Amino acid sequence: MEALAVRLSQLDSQAGGAIRVVMFYDTLMRRRVDLPALARASASLAECVAGIRLHGTGQPIRYAPDGHPANGTLHPPSTSSPILLDDEEIGTVWLERPDTPRTLDDLLLDRLAIAAAAVVERYGPARTTMADPALVELAISADSDEAARARALRLLGFPPDLRLHVAAVHSPLPLDQVGTSICPARPVKAAPLAGVGAILATTLDPARFPPGVRAGLSTAPGPGRAWREARTALRFTTPRQPIVRYDDLGVVALLADVPEDAIRDNADVTAIAALAETPDDLETLDAYCTTGSLRRAADLLHLHHSSVARRIDQLGKTLGVDLTQPAGLTRARLALNAWRLLHT
Repeated sequence: MEALAVRLSQLDSQAGGAIRVVMFYDTLMRRRVDLPALARASASLAECVAGIRLHGTGQPIRYAPDGHPANGTLHPPSTSSPILLDDEEIGTVWLERPDTPRTLDDLLLDRLAIAAAAVVERYGPARTTMADPALVELAISADSDEAARARALRLLGFPPDLRLHVAAVHSPLPLDQVGTSICPARPVKAAPLAGVGAILATTLDPARFPPGVRAGLSTAPGPGRAWREARTALRFTTPRQPIVRYDDLGVVALLADVPEDAIRDNADVTAIAALAETPDDLETLDAYCTTGSLRRAADLLHLHHSSVARRIDQLGKTLGVDLTQPAGLTRARLALNAWRLLHT
């Protein structure tokens, strides 16, 4: 891009100036540069600090003419232009020229704004929820190097150093509806990844997940780890507990690392599998394991607590454990969770 700027600058500044600016940005757009590269190239062409800010992130991207980030004081723009996408203003571009604006500054900013809008649209509009799945996968994949991950996060509108809320989702609803529901203030990005919906947000409200949606949540440091934990938490969700935070699983999360053959061969899990052939029995055990109380389980099942007590007594005999004792209840909970992992 620097070589292109030098070559074009050799044209007559008055007769070919406008053509030079248009050609410059057409080339950048064909090369599919990101926003930082766009700001850096613009600063080189304008010979002053150039900036880009998206309203969805609020973070200015500023570069000096020497190609380095302009990390100093943000000076008042000498000239600015809005970034428009589908007739909506999604951000601003500007120049920080210390002297008076030059003849082609307005044209330069118009082309910069058009190029910035094209970048945003390519990777997901700044104020929309759905994003390029490949970009989201790059941001949260355990195999991504940190430079590529940071670039992907910037393109998605997230500062690379910000801890994100990551959700792994199974949903009968479109992901954009789920994303805007749990994070109405935005920014939030979502994309389907191999049968699982991925949602990234700066903050989210678990209580706002729509009915019928299951989600595993994590806020672990690093999107790669957070995505891994969120997928693990999703495996522990149930119709009764559709939203699970990874941190709330505690030591139970270790079950996800146990080989499936070892789980399948366990006597307690085998007993749960046999019990699952009778849905009422499984539902009763699930309610009791969820609440840890006969009365609360009876409320969930809409039964009298004495009826639930008789069922739990019979289920304990079938499983070979005393479900009224803490040790027996713990065994049943672990066996029930382990059995579910075989089916997720």
